[in-house]
Amino acid sequence: MTQDVEMKDHQTPSHSISSAVPSTLQHLKEIASLIETGSYTKEARRIIRAVRLTFGLRRKLTASLLSAFLDFAVQSGSEAHTRLSSFLPKENEQDMELDTPTSAVQTTVKHLLPELEIYCYLLVLLFLIDQKKYNEAKACSTASINRLKSLNRRTLDVLASRLYFYYSYSYELTGDLAEIRGNLLSLHRIATLHHDELGQETLLNLLLRNYLHYNLYDQAEKLRSKAPRFEAHSNQQFCRYLFYLGKIRTIQLEYTDAKESLLQAARKAPVAARGFRIQCNKWAILVRLLLGEIPERTTFVQKGMEKALRPYFELTNAVRIGDLELFRTVAEKFASTFSTDKTNNLIVRLRHNVIRTGLRNISISYSRISLADVAEKLRLNSETPVADAESIVAKAIRDGAIDATLDHANGWMVSKETGDIYSSNEPQIAFHSRIAFCLNMHNEAVRALRYPPNTHKEKESAEKRRERQQQEQELAKHIAEEDDDDF
Repeated sequence: MTQDVEMKDHQTPSHSISSAVPSTLQHLKEIASLIETGSYTKEARRIIRAVRLTFGLRRKLTASLLSAFLDFAVQSGSEAHTRLSSFLPKENEQDMELDTPTSAVQTTVKHLLPELEIYCYLLVLLFLIDQKKYNEAKACSTASINRLKSLNRRTLDVLASRLYFYYSYSYELTGDLAEIRGNLLSLHRIATLHHDELGQETLLNLLLRNYLHYNLYDQAEKLRSKAPRFEAHSNQQFCRYLFYLGKIRTIQLEYTDAKESLLQAARKAPVAARGFRIQCNKWAILVRLLLGEIPERTTFVQKGMEKALRPYFELTNAVRIGDLELFRTVAEKFASTFSTDKTNNLIVRLRHNVIRTGLRNISISYSRISLADVAEKLRLNSETPVADAESIVAKAIRDGAIDATLDHANGWMVSKETGDIYSSNEPQIAFHSRIAFCLNMHNEAVRALRYPPNTHKEKESAEKRRERQQQEQELAKHIAEEDDDDF
């Protein structure tokens, strides 16, 4: 059996992924060869491809498999090998012994690259998180970050960005997210000095998430406004940035900008990232309600989101009707859900919109109505409902929410006759906003186009063309099958 494994290893090309029915260990060895080739040729796309392939094997990782791979990839007896092995539980030693002869032959020749060492840290960290060994994951992630600080290689940027994410995630799972805020700021400064734009992008999002987790919105906005800006390198990180920006804008009452950011984040997110898209939709629904808009029904019946968005659907229905009593009932019924989503503050703000919507319906239905009837229809439960109704009507008239006049002497609200909306500029404004949205989407699509490097300088051979096409097909396949691990 050992000889068969050795024959497979000798027949494996340096960076090709091809075998009849390859084992998981064989897959990991081929990914290691891909990382090695990417390191020597300084091609980040090969390392990106290796990371994508790794997440396809994530559910198959075991302690014995990782121990065998460590013997293959990291020099036996080295400090890195000892440290990484200490995080793995000792089990299935017989399975581990099956691959040791093969690894002994090859580790003396190669696999001493920092990229492979960091990749091993990533594998062990993924395994520990999946096994819910969060304290060990914290220790492993901390050790990997300390090792990363001593390295400055551009081929490590992709692997480093993944380690940054799981470093923060492991501390978040144990409720110790505040402990690493200073370290994240230090890592962001180092990434900026090294011109590691992918690392800056990832660390900025992690810092924003850290601040927002503890409701430190002002500090998050100060960091975001002063951080260096550049073109997005990762679609997932750009989606996260838009989501955090939307939350900050919402808290700061900048609802128009918040709506644009949240809807763009939901639209750009991968279909598999259902949880992330649900969160984007929840905040976008509340922002649209605060703007006085009513979201379309299709928003609440998206595939896989009906149950999660049900509380917000009932809330939208209460706002649309303008029924303050129904709004209170829905808010109390789903109080735990709104508290978990951290949207209680926005629900409180919506009360004013419910009253304004109800008042608008009253002004359309009645040409003249007493303030006592207005208070009764709005269900204002206070000691002086007529006085409260008068102040609410006066504010709505001043803000332009309703077209009416207030007769204080007689205690009436007199509505003016509604004009033809098509004689105003509102249709033109709505049409202009739709055209601007389509033009912006077209410009973003053009900027997102990617072209092969040096196409104008050299002609690729038939063999290179076939290899490139094969890689593109595999990349498209893995993107389509990509899980929502990143979210």
